[in-house]
Amino acid sequence: MTSQQKKPSQRQGFKIGEFIVYPAHGVGQIAMIEDQEVAGHKLELFVIDFDKDKMRLKVPVAKASTIGMRKLAETTLVERSLKVVQGRARVKRTMWSRRAQEYDAKINSGDLISIAEVVRDLYRADNQPEQSYSERQLYEAALDRMARELAAVNKLSDTEAVRMIETNLNLGPKRGKAAEEEAAAEGESQEAAA
Repeated sequence: MTSQQKKPSQRQGFKIGEFIVYPAHGVGQIAMIEDQEVAGHKLELFVIDFDKDKMRLKVPVAKASTIGMRKLAETTLVERSLKVVQGRARVKRTMWSRRAQEYDAKINSGDLISIAEVVRDLYRADNQPEQSYSERQLYEAALDRMARELAAVNKLSDTEAVRMIETNLNLGPKRGKAAEEEAAAEGESQEAAA
């Protein structure tokens, strides 16, 4: 055996150069796998670059799956997420602060379908009233997360991915005041039936 051991290029099914999804930050790329000594213990770390955020994250290889790091979605899941954004917005009748927390948790879950639900629920068509600042922030965060994963899976630019999502949003049911009133009435009749 030589004194120079070959560095591993794959651990726990993740390879150097591969794009992954980290729940709290979205799509990143594994730059390398390195060994580091922390408090007298040797740790093997994934070094993940998030170019758009100009950020580098080091994740212990042993903790990667427990923290929710995953491979990019399969094309079938991407197609399902696009079907989700075509659906009718489901807005609960709870306080905005509680809904905002739920939306934030969905965005940071790393689950593509949950993120698509936030995009669908917070989307506003041109004929709809303006969003509040916090609604707009959450919508843009969810749209950005979803677009980055779609772009990585389909090898598109982020702009093309956003356009693809918006096209699918516009294929959904009619939006606007009349549609919201109709959905509210439908929701109340379902609650009464339950």
